[in-house]
This record gives sequence, C-alpha cells and structure tokens, in this order.
Amino acid sequence: MEIRPGHLLQSINHPDDLKKLGREQLQLVCDELRQYIIDIVSVHGGHFAASLGVVELSVALHYVYNTPYDQLVWDVGHQAYGHKILTGRRDNFVTNRKYKGLSGFPKRSESIYDTFGVGHSSTSISAALGMAMAAKYKGEHRKSVAVIGDGSMTAGMAFEAMNHAGVADSDLLIILNDNCMSIDPNVGALKEYLTDITTSPTYNRLRDEVWNLMGKLPVGKNFSRDMASKLEAGMKGMVSKSSNLFESLKLRYFGPIDGHNITKLVDTLKDLREMPGPKLLHIVTVKGKGYALAEKDQTKWHAPGLFDKVTGEIYKKKIETPQPPKYQDVFGQSIIELAEQNSSIMGVTPAMPSGSSLKFMMEKMPHRAFDVGICEQHAVTLSAGLATQGMRVFCNIYSSFMQRAYDQVVHDVAIQKLPVIFCLDRAGLVGEDGPTHHGCYDIAYMRCIPNLVVSAPMNEQELRNLMYTAQLESNQSPFVIRYPRGEGVMPEWRTPFEAVTIGKGRRLKTGKEIAILSFGHPGNFATAAIRELRTQGIDPAHYDMRFVKPIDEALLHEVFSQYSKVVTVEDGTVVGGFGSAVLEFMNEHGYKASLRILGIPDRLVEHGTPKELHRECAYDAQGIADAVRDMMKETVKVSVSAGI
Repeated sequence: MEIRPGHLLQSINHPDDLKKLGREQLQLVCDELRQYIIDIVSVHGGHFAASLGVVELSVALHYVYNTPYDQLVWDVGHQAYGHKILTGRRDNFVTNRKYKGLSGFPKRSESIYDTFGVGHSSTSISAALGMAMAAKYKGEHRKSVAVIGDGSMTAGMAFEAMNHAGVADSDLLIILNDNCMSIDPNVGALKEYLTDITTSPTYNRLRDEVWNLMGKLPVGKNFSRDMASKLEAGMKGMVSKSSNLFESLKLRYFGPIDGHNITKLVDTLKDLREMPGPKLLHIVTVKGKGYALAEKDQTKWHAPGLFDKVTGEIYKKKIETPQPPKYQDVFGQSIIELAEQNSSIMGVTPAMPSGSSLKFMMEKMPHRAFDVGICEQHAVTLSAGLATQGMRVFCNIYSSFMQRAYDQVVHDVAIQKLPVIFCLDRAGLVGEDGPTHHGCYDIAYMRCIPNLVVSAPMNEQELRNLMYTAQLESNQSPFVIRYPRGEGVMPEWRTPFEAVTIGKGRRLKTGKEIAILSFGHPGNFATAAIRELRTQGIDPAHYDMRFVKPIDEALLHEVFSQYSKVVTVEDGTVVGGFGSAVLEFMNEHGYKASLRILGIPDRLVEHGTPKELHRECAYDAQGIADAVRDMMKETVKVSVSAGI
C-alpha cells in the first residue's frame, strides 16, 4: 500500500522548503503532516500519540529557526516523527523502526538535523546547554533549543540542568511541552504545579496583557525592554506563585500558550529567538492531537501497533490456542499474589506502571505500589529506605533504565546489604527501540557488585519461584531478577510458588561430549537447538544455571569434569557477562575445555524485531546449533562468538 503525503508536504524535502511557504499555509502543512503520521504508523507501526501532539511545534521550530545550524534537541525521541519527516526522511519513513531502516529516535549518525541521540528521557536540557555554551565560547550565533515533556521534567537530571542553565549566561531556549503525560499519566507535585500555572485565570489574563504591551513597545530601546521585563516579573511574583520555580532558577518564563496554535507559536518563537539568555517557554498540548481515540486514551495509543485508522481497531494476532503471557504480566499478577500473603511487600516503578505491569498492584493495593515518575535514582534509594524499615520492596525498572541508578544500587543498597528486589524488565535485545533500549549490560554491571544475588528465569514458573524466594525472610541480600520483553513459553503459567536454593542451577538433560549452559530465557533457544541436533546424531547436555551470582560451582565442576566442549548462551553482552563468569571459573580451577560464549556482541546492535536481532547475534536456536556443530569439529580451545 503506497502512502502519499499531501501536496504541500510532498514539496518539503528539508526545512528550507518549509520556509518558502506563507504563514497562511502552515496550518495546512500541519494537517497534512499529522495525517501522514497517522497513515504511516497505522500501517507500519511505531510510537503514535506523542508525535501527534507536537506537530504544530515541529513545523513552527523548523519554520522559525535556521536548522541544522540552530540546534534542536528532542526529549524524548517518541515525539520526533514530524521532525524527521520535515528533515529529508519523508519518503524513507516507512522503514521507521524496521530492521536496517530509520531509527525510531533521533540519531546523530542518521541526520545532521538530529543533534543528539535521545532514546532516554530528561537529557535534552543538559545537551542543549552544552551546545549553547560551546557556541558562546566559539563566538557563534547559533541558537540551542531543548524540547522537553512535562514527564521528562520530573527527572532530577532536568532540574540539575536548569539549575546550571540559569547562571551559565548562554543562549538557550527550553520548551516545556505540557500534556500531563509521559507514557502513563504523570504523577507528583510537578504535575499539580504546572496545572496551577495553566488554570490560574488571573495570571493568564495579566500575562496576555503584558505580552500585548511588550509587543507594542519599541524593543530596540533598552529602557522599553527593561520596563517590560520588570512588569512581566512583577506580575508573575504577585499573581502566580507557581511560576517562581523557573524564575528562581533565573530562567525567564513565558507562557503557557496553546501548543496547537501554529500562528501563535511562530510569533512567540520569533520573539524568543531574538531574546538572549536562558528562557523557558511553556506550551500546553494534547498527546494524540487530531486522532480522537488517541486523545481519549493516551496510554493505550502511545505505541498501539498496527490499526485501522478509520475504525480505530487495533489489529491483534488471531489466537487459536492458549498463548504464553508476557513476562511483565506474570510479574504483575505474581506480585499481587505474594503481597496478599506477605504484608511487608511493596512495589515501586519509575514511570512505567503499564510497561512493567505494576499497574495491577497499583489498582488493587494503591497504598503499597507507587509510580515515582521518571526518577530511577530516587526509585532505588526510596526502595532502600523502605527496606530499612522491614519492607520487602520489588523495584521494577527496565534493564537499560537501571543504568541510570547504578550508583544508588552500589552505595544505597549493596554496601548496606538491604534486601531490595530489583526486577529488571526488558533484559536482552528489546527489538524495534534499538540500542538505547536494549538491556545488554545488566549481567556484567550487576555481577561485579558484592552482596548482590543475580538471577534470570528460563520461563514463567521460574520467574514466580525467583520472586517468591527473593521475598522470603531468609533472604537478606539484594536480589536481581532479569527477564526479557515479550512472551514466555508456558500458557499454563500460574503454578504454585516454590522456593529456589539461591545459587543453585538445574541439569535439564545429560548428554555426550558437549554441554550447553544457558542463563535465562535463551535456555528455550537451547532446548530447540538440541531437538534439531539430536536428529543429526549430536546429543548435548543442557544446564539452566539460574544464577550468575553466586554461580553454581558444584554444577560447573560436574560440567567440566564430564564434558570437553562447552557452549554458554545468554541475552547479555559477551564482555563480562555469564560466559565470562564461566570462563573465570574454568581458569581458576585449571580446567581444560573448548569453550564458546554466545550472546550480545561487543558492538552496538541496531533495531529490528527480536527474532531478527537474535539471528544477527547468533544466539537463537539456529545460532546455538551452528556453534555446537562447529565445536564438534574443533580441537580444544577458547573462543567467543557473538555474531560479529
């Protein structure tokens, strides 16, 4: 199905083409751009509601600013589809998030208009401030603009950056895109604070009067500009206590204004472009704007998959037999079961209650499960504080987001040996979100920390049992449970809880000459590989190790005393991960064996479906079978294979 852009949009190959249009044509460009995003995403998939909400802003920014000389930083990249389409990637946008196609996020290697890679939130102000400071140092007159959502603004890093920006005396514009949403509805005092600004009738009336007055003053005269500035500041101080937060950080605050009024946006941005120094423009938008269903249920339409744009029907796979659940849903339902048995259990997540499925507990036990906003560091140390009081806290954070709270894991949890339970969702290769979201590194960065237990379930039953074990009173260590995005393997997954001996793996089958050691979900790939290999006369043993710290040394002694060839399989980096732990054991105990490590290679893996990426990295069933066949032909040696 060929998707054609509107007649104005098809003439825009870069922002210079946009600038040739008259102001009266901009609303039509916005309408065509919004429709083009709807058409593309409905057929090819991707993030949806966020980009619809900033269509007018995307057009206005590229119309007013001299991009790419003036530099735009989008926070986060969910909202940058319009930006990409306007900057030379319109005709290739059908490849968005597809294997070997465009990235779903701004990416420096993809376009000169993508000034900063932004897959994670709350980085834009720091990055744009760095650009502004560099421009000032080099004597350049380029402008720097950070577009940050109110959800991203909840993170401490955003406040750290604003605190510096106010005194850095650099030409920086922060645009606060306020829609009361990140992926789930925003939480916390900042949401109430922004609501107060946008709903104060006295403040808004006086603000409009001041802006009108400023527009009539001869801005070329310093006295007039100073007078307007003082009038504006005095009005804010008297009428809106809320605005004092930004003003107290020495950021000139403007707004709030309607983020869907293209004429107002263009006029405002032109004024602010000529105004030096750090400033913040507050715009109010609707996530999903222009598609009624997305406006009504913004969480559902954040990334809905393929859908019928006319009826709004979201296409789902036809299911004829019972299907395995998603690991996240097993977590979400199992923590409720455990919490019903153990009154000390609590749940914490940083802004991902839907993605992690902690939403189920939040709905059923709102006093025991908490969304703390996009604040991974706070989530970890909050959990540590609760643990000092005897609470058993399941802190659920995506693997790639846990990287942002590493110091807190070390300093606030591990050193104090507080039994916080870290459930790391989206471990391994997550698919279309690409390298900013792949959970490649947690095995390596967690197993080097003293006092931690680091585990991974092979299936849903094992996930339940590890969760049960972690919350037992007998466990007094911080406990990591990592599991992948997507479905498991057990349609009948709600099994009785059973305690697992910490540090003990499982022998799944014996074999001849060669053994496969797996960690986590890729053990299912190994099982499939073994079925194929046995038809070819090769009979590997299979061990599900369960724990990488403490690793089951008794089981490893068994393996290396019985098998001369060993393959390790993991969905983590081959550098410093599970395979490295096995290699360290082998070296320490003087075993001589041929060892091959399969996993994520020591390079950035781009986006694609999980199946495509597992194949590329050669640790899917085919890759494991190929490695075993290859090893059966080899003499004893150590090698690392990771689809390089």
